[in-house]
Amino acid sequence: MLVTFSCPAYADITMFGDVAVRLLKLMGHGGTVPGALLAEDVPAALARLQAAIEAEKQLPEPQAPEAEDDEPAVSLPHRALPLIELLKAAAKAECNVMWDSGN
Repeated sequence: MLVTFSCPAYADITMFGDVAVRLLKLMGHGGTVPGALLAEDVPAALARLQAAIEAEKQLPEPQAPEAEDDEPAVSLPHRALPLIELLKAAAKAECNVMWDSGN
């Protein structure tokens, strides 16, 4: 499953469903897809997500088994960057944020 986040103030962001649900939960949302945040709730969700990501950065990197192609795993803080930027733009423009699955 893919989840696409959208708001009028920023380009759509699409990410894998498991990562999107984890980030939604870090924002204080239940993780349901589809869903939305009202404009007045965006700053609080952004603050919760940023705090959770900062806490995640403090944890030691888990030793993932080597993939067949030897590419490094992408960390959650790195995967969260586009969503954080979208939330910042939504907070600045005072607009709602919506997300839906690509199915």
